[in-house]
Amino acid sequence: MTYAPTPEQRELMTILNGGGTMPTDKLAAIFDMQYALDQRIIDERGVDKTTDEWVLGLTVALEDEIAEIRSLINWKWWKNPKAVDYDELRGEVIDLWHFLVSLSQKVGLTAEDVYRVYCAKNAENHARQDGTSTKEGYEVFRSEVCE
Repeated sequence: MTYAPTPEQRELMTILNGGGTMPTDKLAAIFDMQYALDQRIIDERGVDKTTDEWVLGLTVALEDEIAEIRSLINWKWWKNPKAVDYDELRGEVIDLWHFLVSLSQKVGLTAEDVYRVYCAKNAENHARQDGTSTKEGYEVFRSEVCE
């Protein structure tokens, strides 16, 4: 089976090659591209997995990408530092995005869902730092200054 890009993918490829106009909703475009890539892999390789198998496989893939990122930086304080290859590092971060978007889609999240849930969780995380969260365990204790 020969893969043929969708009209949307062809348009994105044209844009990325310097023609056309970038989509205004870039996160939705990323989700669309990832869905097309995943479908291609599923179709061409005959992949058939349960949700549990997808979640396990994708989280292992994310962990592997994190290990690849870690190997590119100087985290070992007992070794001489090496130059960081930022192009390679950025490429590995984008690999994380591929798997994270796939995982998001496999658990039923759309780009809009990610934005909405992210905003709500971000507000909650700020509330936790402010000590205004209603969630137990996030009270802020301020130390008293001795005079």
